[in-house]
Amino acid sequence: MKVAIITGGAKGIGKAIGLKLASLDTDIAIWDIVDEGEQSAKEISSTHKVKARFYKVDVSSYNEVSETIKKVLDDFNKIHIMVNNAGITRDGLLLRMKPEEWQSVINVNLTGCFNCTKTVLKTMISQRWGRIINISSIIGITGNFGQSNYAASKAGIIGFTKSVAKEVAKRNITANAIAPGFIETDMTLSLPDEVKETYQKQIPLKRLGKPADIANIVAFLTSEDASYITGQVINVDGGLLM
Repeated sequence: MKVAIITGGAKGIGKAIGLKLASLDTDIAIWDIVDEGEQSAKEISSTHKVKARFYKVDVSSYNEVSETIKKVLDDFNKIHIMVNNAGITRDGLLLRMKPEEWQSVINVNLTGCFNCTKTVLKTMISQRWGRIINISSIIGITGNFGQSNYAASKAGIIGFTKSVAKEVAKRNITANAIAPGFIETDMTLSLPDEVKETYQKQIPLKRLGKPADIANIVAFLTSEDASYITGQVINVDGGLLM
């Protein structure tokens, strides 16, 4: 039985990843700052009969992450999979963007990825097996109007992933990134209908993605079928960047 940590796992893409990995007999540690994570853990454990627990943690805090890693090891003994999914937006034109709006997005999205990956590596190295999967975004590849902070954080994740992949490959640990397009989550569903329609017209498959579309790729990357894949960025965007 493998053990996976999923940050931002209380809802949306993170929850879908938890449910998918649990269906493959993986124990789940949900990390989030919202209390819905408790209910999601209960749903995952009752649906798939695996062990699932919720840990309230701010991934932007290295100390909190370090302490929570210790708690997960106490509860599960091992950690095989780290899915860095936690992310926020604070959109605005650069000229109007406050320094704290820039920094908060970098702190959660990029520094959070660093904190979680660094603290879990010691365990993976000792096991000589691990899977690190970082959720980036197509915005990290293309940039986007009014999202300089978000784009910078997601582009940073891509460079970070490739560097980590080179450092840990000899330890039988892979590191890959997934770049979702427009997925049906609270973040995208809050957009005005006309904005969603505009994006949908640009997508060759003519629909927004679903959280399960991302979860399926995560499941593949954690499997032995993907053991020779590392340092890659997989776009899951309905063909938008094609």
